Amino acid sequence: MGIYLNPGNKGFKEIISADIYVDKTGLIEYTNNVISTPQKFICISRPRRFGKTFVAKMLCAYYGCTVDSNDLFKKYEISKSKSYKKYLNKYNVINLNIQTFLSRSKVEKEDIIDYLQKEVIEDLLREYKDIDNSIKSLGKMLDLIYYETNKEFIFIVDEWDSLFREAQKDKDLQNRYLDFLRDLFKDKDYIALVYMTGILPIKKYGTHSALNMFYEFSMVEMSKLSK
Repeated sequence: MGIYLNPGNKGFKEIISADIYVDKTGLIEYTNNVISTPQKFICISRPRRFGKTFVAKMLCAYYGCTVDSNDLFKKYEISKSKSYKKYLNKYNVINLNIQTFLSRSKVEKEDIIDYLQKEVIEDLLREYKDIDNSIKSLGKMLDLIYYETNKEFIFIVDEWDSLFREAQKDKDLQNRYLDFLRDLFKDKDYIALVYMTGILPIKKYGTHSALNMFYEFSMVEMSKLSK
């Protein structure tokens, strides 16, 4: 297990051990259905305290390939699905909390985009030791890993919009961040699924057209995920 790469199932284990737990595993049937399809880019925009991070931890536990999470999920809704065992613990998962990167980059006095790439690349190199360690681009690193292994990645991105909320006046940083996300996700063979959460609607930044591949599920348009 790593810090960002395949963080394991401890987070979900703690969630289901709480005095009150509401089963949201039925959502996984939808994400299973869109893996490696044009609908594989999902953005959930909900207010605070709606369990977005809980779901992120659930998806890390379900998909991450370095743990066996069957005992955690077998009594919940997703275990009834035909796709349950097909995707359980079968993928490399990269889990990113943008708020954490933003806070730490300020402490380290580094550009958040450079800091994020450096941290995740270091984590990847601990697993893939034969990849060129001089690479600075996360997208290029993942291209090479996919070329060598032919194994797709699932991205779980929590609080993707925190940069827009905390750097509202820095338009240059916002545009560079959107360009970074576009380079990381758009038309990449290594992507099996991207599940991204935030408070603000992704369409708010549509003029830059960097993230137009995402299907957004907002409070008023939750569609198949409303239940």
